[in-house]
Amino acid sequence: MATENILLAGFGGQGVLFAGKVIASAGLIEGRELSWLPSYGPEMRGGTANCSVVLSDDPIGSPLVTTPDALIAMNQPSFDKFCDKVTDGGVIVVDSTLVPSTHEIEGVRLCAIPAAQMAEEAGLKGLANIICVGKLFAEAPFCDKDTLFAAIDKCVPARKAAMVEKNKQALKIGMNA
Repeated sequence: MATENILLAGFGGQGVLFAGKVIASAGLIEGRELSWLPSYGPEMRGGTANCSVVLSDDPIGSPLVTTPDALIAMNQPSFDKFCDKVTDGGVIVVDSTLVPSTHEIEGVRLCAIPAAQMAEEAGLKGLANIICVGKLFAEAPFCDKDTLFAAIDKCVPARKAAMVEKNKQALKIGMNA
């Protein structure tokens, strides 16, 4: 698998950091080298939030992702800021519910899905982030499928145990979108 540089970006409160943690945990379960670097503005909710995840079979030189192989953009400002930085052959997953204006980028696969709307319709409000992770996995698998589901088990805290199956359902929705 070599090295995968993944950038997740959106507003605070959209679960961008949690989604990155799920991806990083999948790498940890598989025994890969990894880094998870969150970055967020001073606002609790509504400010900017992004997360750099590097999964590698070799030691990682820098945890900062400046040219991602994959981008999950959860809002328009994030798409606008990062879309042109995705490497040739890379993939962008956008939540078209909150990213109404996209454009094709030569050499990059653009996958626009209405993740927030899909989450709402499935009774999974607040899980658009995990739907996007499922879509990214379907487009550019970064781990084994069973590992990704195991990462959900690892990342959802015990006090929110009722959310484990909902997160797994959201993954499946994204994988099939």
